Amino acid sequence: MAEILQALVLGIVQGLTELLPISSSAHLNLIPWIFNWDIPESFDVALHFGTLLAIALFFFKDWIELIKGGYNQVVKKKKSFEGKMFWYIVIATIPGGIIGFILDHFVGDSLGNMPLLIAIALIVMGIILYVVDKKAPNKTKYEDMNFKQTFLIGLSQALAFIPGVSRSGITMTTGRLMGVDRASTAKYSFMLSAPIVLGATLYKLKDFDFGIPFLVGVLSSFVVGLLVIKFLLQYLQKGSFKGFAIYRVVVGILVIGLYIIRL
Repeated sequence: MAEILQALVLGIVQGLTELLPISSSAHLNLIPWIFNWDIPESFDVALHFGTLLAIALFFFKDWIELIKGGYNQVVKKKKSFEGKMFWYIVIATIPGGIIGFILDHFVGDSLGNMPLLIAIALIVMGIILYVVDKKAPNKTKYEDMNFKQTFLIGLSQALAFIPGVSRSGITMTTGRLMGVDRASTAKYSFMLSAPIVLGATLYKLKDFDFGIPFLVGVLSSFVVGLLVIKFLLQYLQKGSFKGFAIYRVVVGILVIGLYIIRL
């Protein structure tokens, strides 16, 4: 029963934090640290699979059009926005995915056991996100993003191997730095995350324990992920990333305080 409750809590947390720019890896490492939970490393990836399903379902029509466009552009030599964006995503995924995989392979697991580093990453990236979002113009929409913008946003994913940086946080920050409007950079960030998470899921598939906790965790992260995607895309039509930046800084400070108390 305790494992099911833990899976439910972590699934909800994953659904909230993976898609918001506040770092799911930070929260999924800090919560077990705070409550002394023993969570298998593969469970993190399983929870990511839930949010992957949310992205796949929410943007199902987009993905169908992107895949058709990508196929038509290569086979039928028929150019379209969907074909262009499909190959942008493919190309942008490769370097960030390779670099992130290598770095995560050598140092990723050890960094998850460093709450002080996680706290610092939360604070630093929160400040950077706030400053960039405040000063950057809203001049580029999703449909108008070019190769340079999509590639550099994809490359920035490599930094997500540091818990507390946040894949969505670093990609949205990079998008805003390059003048992409808030809602568009969020949508591209969601779309861009799908190939990386799918690859990680397939890589860790053999380590999954397909029991009730697994199903509870995946289902809860899926449902919450759907709600978060809808909320964020609507919110960013008029809102900013300021609230998320403040949240990151506050959580980081609290974690530092707790770390000091436990010394």
